[in-house]
Amino acid sequence: MVSLISFYGSRGLRIVRGEGQFVWDQRGRRYLDAHTGHGAAFLGHRPPRVVEDLRKQLDTIMVLTPTFNSDPMERCLSLLGEILPPNLTNVYFQNSGAEAVELSLKLAVKATGRKKFLAFRGSFHGRTLGALSVTWNPKYRKDFPLLNVVFGNYNSIESADLVDDETAAVIVEPVQGEGGVRPSTREFLAELRRSCDERGAALILDEVQSGFGRTGVIWAHQSRGVTPDIIIAGKSIGGGFPVSLVAAKDWIIRSLRGAEHGSTHGGNPLACAAVHGGIRTLLEDDVPRKASISGSKLRKALEDVNSKLIREVRGEGLLLGIELRIDAGPIIKALQERGVLALRAGRNVLRLLPPYLINDEDVEMLYNEIEGALRNEESRRGIS
Repeated sequence: MVSLISFYGSRGLRIVRGEGQFVWDQRGRRYLDAHTGHGAAFLGHRPPRVVEDLRKQLDTIMVLTPTFNSDPMERCLSLLGEILPPNLTNVYFQNSGAEAVELSLKLAVKATGRKKFLAFRGSFHGRTLGALSVTWNPKYRKDFPLLNVVFGNYNSIESADLVDDETAAVIVEPVQGEGGVRPSTREFLAELRRSCDERGAALILDEVQSGFGRTGVIWAHQSRGVTPDIIIAGKSIGGGFPVSLVAAKDWIIRSLRGAEHGSTHGGNPLACAAVHGGIRTLLEDDVPRKASISGSKLRKALEDVNSKLIREVRGEGLLLGIELRIDAGPIIKALQERGVLALRAGRNVLRLLPPYLINDEDVEMLYNEIEGALRNEESRRGIS
């Protein structure tokens, strides 16, 4: 029998179905999903418009590269124009966030003729070699050959001084996910923008997790008043279908030549249909506003949880984290037993990435189950 390489530890749970904000196991037990495939199912499981567009596309053609013109690609690009930041009108599709990061790094090198990058402590951009190079966690980076990267302190204005005449790009998450659910400050991003402009470097904003409405605006950086040279999007843009994109300003792609990048499945008809359905959902269902409202309610509920194990609640919209005074692993396990799926950010942050569809009843459930899990852990540890 063929076995799967176990890069991720097993949760010991077989999921057989998903709908909206819920998933079910093989015994028929329902779980409120605040894991959502590391945030990919932000639009909910089987979002109707995405499913509709995918089904229509399956009836025509599944496999086609961007070498050929196609209706699904044209429809997708047309809708993208309604949500992408101004001047980021050059788009290329990939299949995953890490692939999109790789392309963004290549574009920066090509545009500037430089090979050094500035990233930040706590960052996570993926596990392929280029993306891994700009990812902070030494556990992931050990034993691999990496790019020339300098790491600054996240949210430290002084980090902008690390940009020099050899820097191709600064790559940064507007809200760090795995790094502990840490939102960037407006001043921090503004200072990075200023430094990149002065030194001729590109500013890359990785919105794979924070983008597409999750923080209460379409792109998290928009609430900071900063425009990037390159934006990376993925996870939820196709309703969880494997697709990502890079959007860049004109000066970034000016020196590109044919065959300097490519992707067999990037922008395939199904992916374009999924993105089209995802954007329809985003716009027609006013997803950012709903995420903002639900996120505010959920954050207030989490701040009301009475536990000595909580150090801080932070985040934006429906990208929220509870920093604990203990390892988050036992709490995640306890929540799963209580019918809630969550994940960690680093060692001690409980990360919650629920779909925008959560309602008041779901917020109450999250509050009750998190407080119950923490109380049980306090009791087990003899904390009173």
